[in-house]
Amino acid sequence: MDATQLLRAWREGDESALERLMPIVYEDLRRLARRHLIGERAGHSLQATALVNEAYMRLVDYKRMQWQDRAHFLAVSAQLMRRILVEHARRHNLKRGGDVQHLSLDDAAEVGGGRSRDLVALDDALNELARFDARKAQVVEM
Repeated sequence: MDATQLLRAWREGDESALERLMPIVYEDLRRLARRHLIGERAGHSLQATALVNEAYMRLVDYKRMQWQDRAHFLAVSAQLMRRILVEHARRHNLKRGGDVQHLSLDDAAEVGGGRSRDLVALDDALNELARFDARKAQVVEM
């Protein structure tokens, strides 16, 4: 069975389809995770394998998703990984001393302070854009 057939089987309730799908898409997911982690601070506590595992744990709950094909699955996985990294950055910033400062995308470009702050600011700006135009936010995200 190919990835698209397994995604359809999973959508239709075959719980074992996700387990059979993962070996097929695992390297693609690791490649996505590595791409997301490029430029993160030295000593970042999430590694590519951990990011893939966290994404997998969340994907298990996506039982009602209308999977179209492998590309759709990977796009959703990439969005999920970005959210995981943003959540991780928010937790890390809170541990470092207080509330996360909310910035516009323009302000974030001018402010130093590391990639995790930039990632949080970028996420906030994308969420703000999505309120006005969801399609444009998706284009920027992709």
